[in-house]
Amino acid sequence: MQPSEAEMTQGTHAHKCVAFRNKGVMNPCAKHLARDDRVSLPPSMPQTLRAPAHSELIIKKSRFIGCVQPMADRASAQAAVDALWREHPGAAHVCWALLAGGQSAAVDDGEPSGTAGRPMLDVLRHQDLEGVLATVVRYFGGVKLGAGGLVRAYTDAVAQALLTAEKVTLQRMQSLRCAVPYALEGLVRREIDAAGAELLQVEHGSLVQFDLRLPQSQAEGFVSRLNESGQGRVGWMEVHPGE
Repeated sequence: MQPSEAEMTQGTHAHKCVAFRNKGVMNPCAKHLARDDRVSLPPSMPQTLRAPAHSELIIKKSRFIGCVQPMADRASAQAAVDALWREHPGAAHVCWALLAGGQSAAVDDGEPSGTAGRPMLDVLRHQDLEGVLATVVRYFGGVKLGAGGLVRAYTDAVAQALLTAEKVTLQRMQSLRCAVPYALEGLVRREIDAAGAELLQVEHGSLVQFDLRLPQSQAEGFVSRLNESGQGRVGWMEVHPGE
């Protein structure tokens, strides 16, 4: 169920607000807060790699040196690729793929379009990975592999490296924002402490507004507990990226 939205004003600031319904209990802040059943949380967490892992294939005299490693963003990925060129100045190609949210990339580096970077990226996606860079250095052996052969070679180089890679769950954090009457401020603070959540900010206006962060896997349970304890008097507001 998608949360409903209403405008909530605290002092001079207007916020979009999402509130939660507790059965049979009236919300004293109803004129400020829209009502719904639950907060909308992102789905399951992907995995990343603990450390780099490598592979090496010889296919029709061409040498393919693969590597997969944790990588946060495109700038860091480009720096890693530049380092590979310095390490392998005689290579014909250094193809790479980065799976990192909005900074993902697939680079064929002179191979026929769609035969290297995209297949490498697909391998990472099929493994449900995030924040991972795959690179394959190719030394040309004099025999052309054709489009199908190249796709298989680059795919296999990444897949074999991943066979030896140690995967770890990527701990995603969830930011939450709620507002309560002053009488519930102590309750909210105790719940935040009990959950081990990070309290980012508290604002005192017509209501008390809390900004906090905790592991995504714990967020839904935290919201449910606080809704129950607050007996319908806890309002949840949308947190926009970058806030």
